[in-house]
Amino acid sequence: MSDQPAGYVVTVDRGDRIHFQDWGGPTEGGVEGRGSGVLLIHGLSGTSWNWAPVARRLATAAPTVAMDLRGHGLSDAPTEDGAYDFATLAGDVEAVAEGSGLLDTPGSAVVLAGHGFGAMVAVVAAERLGRRCAAVVLVDGGWEPMEAATGLDVEEFLRGLDEPPEVMASLRAFLADRRAFDPTTWDDDQERAARATVVETHAGRVVPATRPHALEACVRTMFAADPVGALASVDVPVVALLAADDEEGSRARALAVASDAREAAGRSPIRSVSFGAVGHNLMRYRPAEVAERIQSAIP
Repeated sequence: MSDQPAGYVVTVDRGDRIHFQDWGGPTEGGVEGRGSGVLLIHGLSGTSWNWAPVARRLATAAPTVAMDLRGHGLSDAPTEDGAYDFATLAGDVEAVAEGSGLLDTPGSAVVLAGHGFGAMVAVVAAERLGRRCAAVVLVDGGWEPMEAATGLDVEEFLRGLDEPPEVMASLRAFLADRRAFDPTTWDDDQERAARATVVETHAGRVVPATRPHALEACVRTMFAADPVGALASVDVPVVALLAADDEEGSRARALAVASDAREAAGRSPIRSVSFGAVGHNLMRYRPAEVAERIQSAIP
């Protein structure tokens, strides 16, 4: 296990390059083994660095890899139509699972853990992998239709994505804004994750690192998703980690609907864990507990 990950790139069939970070794994006799492990998938506008506090904990128990979704981080950002649909994104996940060595051992299966939009991607990728996926962990997302969850249509959601100008005025202002979310959890991991999501211009301002066309395409894919149907189709154990619910408890009810749909389709129910009054970024606010829950899904 390394305190900092090694970066690699895998080239998928269509020629796009997908970047991932390999955090290593436990060693035996001084030699690190490969095989079944964990593949971590960040959410919208994030990067693999968002997983750092969870990944370094998981790597003490199993080989751990975190990927950059296409259009995000250091992965390619193709512009053609269909480049960001779920089938393509799931193919990227499969390519990283294979290229990282997580599936090298005969009979091995990977645990997919996704945050927000990444949870939706993980579910589709799990169906693609079949028996090569051991379980899916949904980290505060992946079970709710987006219009119902947000109360917005896709166009309204897209219009609300821009950061306030004062936040993007400088890297210092941007980092101060991210730190203010919760100063007690701000550390080197969080600063590295925040820096990875923006690019500093010559004028001193910052702009999002996620390519605008890729962000819009991912949002449209997300809003077109049928997460309940997707979850009902996946024949692997599913664990959901729920951050703060709304006052009406609608997110927990939506999770129950998804779990019932799985049972109606002959699948196992979703095992859920509520984290109470915690923000969406559970990897930042509760990394030890998130790592523990993901680890418990490893066969």
